[in-house]
Amino acid sequence: MNKIKKRKIFLLILFSIFFILAVFLFFLNRKTYQVDYGVSFSKVYAEYLGLDWKEVYLAILQDLNPKYIRIVAPWNYIESEKGKFSFSEIDWQMDEAYKSGTKITLVVGQKTPRWPECHTPNWVIEEGVTKEKLFVYIEEVVKRYKDHPALEIWQVENEPFINFQFGECEDYHREWVVEEINLVKSLDNVHKIIITDSGELSSWSKTIKAGDIFGTTIYRVVAGKNGKYFNYDWIFPPVFYRFKALFWGRSLDSVYVSELQAEPWFANGDSRFTSLEEQEKSMNIKRLEKNLDFVTHIGISRTYLWGVEWW
Repeated sequence: MNKIKKRKIFLLILFSIFFILAVFLFFLNRKTYQVDYGVSFSKVYAEYLGLDWKEVYLAILQDLNPKYIRIVAPWNYIESEKGKFSFSEIDWQMDEAYKSGTKITLVVGQKTPRWPECHTPNWVIEEGVTKEKLFVYIEEVVKRYKDHPALEIWQVENEPFINFQFGECEDYHREWVVEEINLVKSLDNVHKIIITDSGELSSWSKTIKAGDIFGTTIYRVVAGKNGKYFNYDWIFPPVFYRFKALFWGRSLDSVYVSELQAEPWFANGDSRFTSLEEQEKSMNIKRLEKNLDFVTHIGISRTYLWGVEWW
């Protein structure tokens, strides 16, 4: 057999393998799974948009009637003054969720959802961040809400192990995260803990088994520093997230989508000064429907929509 024939046979075999793999992945991506939806809510972001945050929160509970909602207990709001803790706003959110039969994921830590990512009190910035100060705040929050009937899950920090700089987190200590998780477990051995990570920009190696549940973010249309938009539609199909979790040995029963993009990607960083025409480049009705359909093909059972305040 001459070299030309051997090469043709090799290429034919290679093409056949790729074809079979492509067909296999095509049918895997078409399979659908039942998904329960929740939303993430930030009182701070609602106010930033110029909205009455309580009005928005009640509208979410009454109009959308979500099974699940993720809310935040930001350190700089809970302990804006050293040793003085304010829980009235979180109390209200927890109580209203309970009245509506909505289960809460409560986020604690130095790094929590929404800009500037790290929500460190000014007095801590002035004195310097220490583990002891952070742990006092976390302990106070956990002790207050661990027996609340609306609480379902604790989230410790937000995407703590991402390997790129995002937000204003110059004095963030990811080396404390494991101890934070252990602290919450020692104070509350009933409720599970979720740890989150970027779906597209992280390997998940440090995060995937750090908690009882793993949460991935999914953003389909983003903008680069140059302001140009690009999407992940052809780069990361649903099966990508499925295989990624299974690769690290994590059962899909304990994998959630912690943030599914349901608002625009604001290239200039400010939603208030972005035209509707520009916003619709990264989020519109068709894109939202596409994103909702996308997660039904992964194999996870729960998804939290990101951007409900913007709606």
